[in-house]
Amino acid sequence: MLAGTWLSGCEVALFVLITASVHAGMGSERRVSEVCAKCYLDGAPILVRIDQAGRIAAVERPSGCPDGLDLYVAPGLIDNQVNGYAGVSFAEDTLKVEDVRRATQALWKVGVTTYVPTLITAPQQTLVHSLRTLAKAMREPDIALSVRGFHLEGPYISPEDGYRGAHVRQWVRAPNWEEFEELYRAADGKILEISLAPEVPGGLDFAARCAQMGLVVALAHHNAPAEVIHKAADNGARLATHLGNGCANLIHRHDNPLWPQLADDRLMISIIVDGFHLRADAVRTFYKVKGPERTILVSDVIALAGLPPGQYEHGGRTLVVDPAGVVRYPEQNVLAGAARPLSADVANMMRITGCSLADAIHMASRNPARLLGFQDLGEILPGKRADLILFRLNEDGLEIEKTIIAGRVVYSRREE
Repeated sequence: MLAGTWLSGCEVALFVLITASVHAGMGSERRVSEVCAKCYLDGAPILVRIDQAGRIAAVERPSGCPDGLDLYVAPGLIDNQVNGYAGVSFAEDTLKVEDVRRATQALWKVGVTTYVPTLITAPQQTLVHSLRTLAKAMREPDIALSVRGFHLEGPYISPEDGYRGAHVRQWVRAPNWEEFEELYRAADGKILEISLAPEVPGGLDFAARCAQMGLVVALAHHNAPAEVIHKAADNGARLATHLGNGCANLIHRHDNPLWPQLADDRLMISIIVDGFHLRADAVRTFYKVKGPERTILVSDVIALAGLPPGQYEHGGRTLVVDPAGVVRYPEQNVLAGAARPLSADVANMMRITGCSLADAIHMASRNPARLLGFQDLGEILPGKRADLILFRLNEDGLEIEKTIIAGRVVYSRREE
């Protein structure tokens, strides 16, 4: 069995032993009993043994792995900012459980084993319906494997153009505790994270109450001065959501919300490294300040992700998917969410910063698991749930070959 001292860089190759199994509520699937691979951490072969409960029983150093294979093995990716996917938007009056399942299964194909459905600013009745539906979906065994709770991004954000981003102005509002309690009940108590603007009336007190409840409080779509940002951290804020976005195009060179969020060591950052939301120099700078321990990669994908170029009506807005695959909100001259999955951010992070595969994967698995309190996820260690991705690393990014959740193959590229 391996101790924690073997963690470092990584590369290539793997072998999987599979036996047939049936899991209630998920149909006939294949149980993985062993994975032998060159790991994403140090390039040396590892043998991952998986017990019948779907947890990692042991991690060993074998003498070698089969020759001629070119796959990596790593922990499944954890995305704590998914607004929608595969044509499904989570903040919709028409959301159904089957829609959540369709989005979940599509995310498995791109290596995301756990994600946090994210609801952006919307009318109260829409948010209530969506949260009730998501909570109902979590009672389904297959969906519950990948969804443990939800992220509320808005509606308690800045109403100012630029800082508001693509959120619809008429639905932005000041924090209201009774309103939030209605949302929390609708979610069956499963709201894990809330992104808000601390400078709006009541914002700091609201942040403190959420932190006292155990929610991850994040700062987003705000124009808070330095003293308010630091006070928010005093009140329990732990994250700067998609730093560098949800920000005006023109800002003061000294008095702006970026520097204090970077300077405050109590705040982790999440960043969207899809090649559009941030310029390469910004990514490098943010990463140099926060480092691989306090940086989280998120996709911020929306329902239009993967759709062909064109104009779409979505969430009360006219959005455009351009030929490069980015989603824009022309009315405000801002981006309106991402169209590339988290696996693309991992590859881009390596290319832009020169970080190792190990660090890039940590930022997309271990770090969000730690932030959200998912103690059984995010690393390949005995006792953790056997959520694994098998993939090739090429010029286009991570090519997912297999996705394994709780010791069972939920996606195999060869079987599509």
